[in-house]
Formats: sequence, C-alpha cells, structure tokens
Amino acid sequence: MYHIFACSESTGHTVDLASKVALAQFSDVQSEIHLRPGVGSFEDIDEIVNQAEQCKGLIIHSFVKHEFSEHVFYQGRNHNVEVINLLGPILNRFSHFLGAMPAEEPGMFSKLNQGYFRRIETTEFAIKHDDGANLDELGDAELVLLGVSRTFKTPLSIYLAFRGWMVANVPIVLDMPLPEILHKIPPERIICLKTNATSLSRLRNVRNEHLHGKAGNYASYDYVKREINYANFLFSQNQQWSVAWVTARPIEEIARNIISIYRKNEKLKPGSPKMMSIDPVDHDSGLELDDHNDLTK
Repeated sequence: MYHIFACSESTGHTVDLASKVALAQFSDVQSEIHLRPGVGSFEDIDEIVNQAEQCKGLIIHSFVKHEFSEHVFYQGRNHNVEVINLLGPILNRFSHFLGAMPAEEPGMFSKLNQGYFRRIETTEFAIKHDDGANLDELGDAELVLLGVSRTFKTPLSIYLAFRGWMVANVPIVLDMPLPEILHKIPPERIICLKTNATSLSRLRNVRNEHLHGKAGNYASYDYVKREINYANFLFSQNQQWSVAWVTARPIEEIARNIISIYRKNEKLKPGSPKMMSIDPVDHDSGLELDDHNDLTK
C-alpha cells in the first residue's frame, strides 16, 4: 500500500482532486490518500513529514505561503520523504508572465466561489419550496412570501435566490386556512404580497387567454376581489407580518423593498406590536439589494 499525504492551508480540495486524477492512471496500484487540510504552522508540517516517513509515503501540497513550501521541502529532504509542490511551479510561471507577485493568501479560490455556490444552494431551495411545497422545511427559509395567485411569488423567489437569499413562497387559496407552520416562523421573515383587484384581474385575464378560457372564474373581478379580501383578512390576523405591495412594480423594485423591510425588521426589538410595511404610495427605500450579506457572516 502506497500512502500519499495531500496537504493544504485551506480546504485541500485542489490537492486532493489533483492526487485522485493522477492516481487514476495507476488503477492497478493500491494507494491511499491522507487529506490534511487547514495546515497552519511549521509544527503541523513537521507532524505530517513524520507520518509520511514512518509509512514511506509521499507528500503533495498546495501551499501558497512561500515559507511553508520551503519548510516542507527541507524537512522532506532531511527525512528522505518525497515532496511535490503542486502550485509552486504554476505560481512562479504566472508571476513571471503577469509581472506581479502572488498574494500568498490561502483559500482565495474558495472565497471567490463562495457566492457562486451560495446561489446554487439558494436557487435549489427556492425551486424546492415553490408554491407551498415541502412545508415541513419552511423554518429553513430566511424569507417566506405569502400571496394569492399571480402576485409574483415565484419570480420574486427566484430573483431573491439569485441574490443569495433562502426564499420559500406559500399560496393563499380562498377559504383555505394557512399552514400552521407559518405561526412558528419568526414574523420578520414573512412578507405578505398585496395588490388590488383591478390589476390582478387584468393580469389573470392574460393568463386565462393563454389557457383559452379554461381557468373558469379565476380571472373574474368578483372572484379576485373575494380572494384579495380573504388574503387581507389573514394578514390582519397576523399584524407582525410585513406587507409589500406588488401592483405595477418591476420585480427588482419589489425585491429591494422586501429586503429593506427585512433589514429594518431585524433591527427592531422582539415583541414589537407591528413590523414595518411599505405603503402602496411609497417608493424605493434607497437601500441597494446587494448579494446576501449572510455570505460574510
């Protein structure tokens, strides 16, 4: 059995993957990779070198700090342990080509990709929790959007997810009670989407025409009015929930308003009788909708 010690100051994903790719070319040879991430001192390196010496193993590392690369090289030579510097030659060639010195900061690639992977996670969450699906996981959402049909719940969820927020949405159906789990969620996370009957009826009629009139009374003004009145009744029974108006507003503006509400609510003390809401005559609060600041928490 051959032992390979894959070492890194950061997660070790790069050096681990490189080792596996190389070993795939030696499928008939028995080998084992010992991943050693988070190396942060000369003592850590000395311990790895001693382990490699005992089992006559090989060390491959992706250290970006010059002093770590030098230390493992000299210690490996002193203990007769083969050492491969995965990034050293690449960094040297890049430094010469670019005319600049590397930052020597571990984990920079992971940090650059953190936002990307966060967006994948939040988008998957939004899709999985669209239109009231998987209600038992609703407590994991940072924002829960409530509203009747065609109040932009899904597009808002996807847009906010792309900006790094864990969003779920729950439909309000005429004469149907709300899921009990909503009352177990911190009220500052719940946003009620409101509109007026005229605009919603007009919007639904477009949908009804697309369905060749098969939606029944779904788009009629009287039915829409009843739905909105029922939704407003539910909202009034839960005064700590916030309200955002969606009438005649682009998705981007609604999303900015939702984040503005959420951030203001977070600053309020628990037990406040009523959370913040945005009146239909209000406009953009002036707060930018940046990538979710939880990425830096």
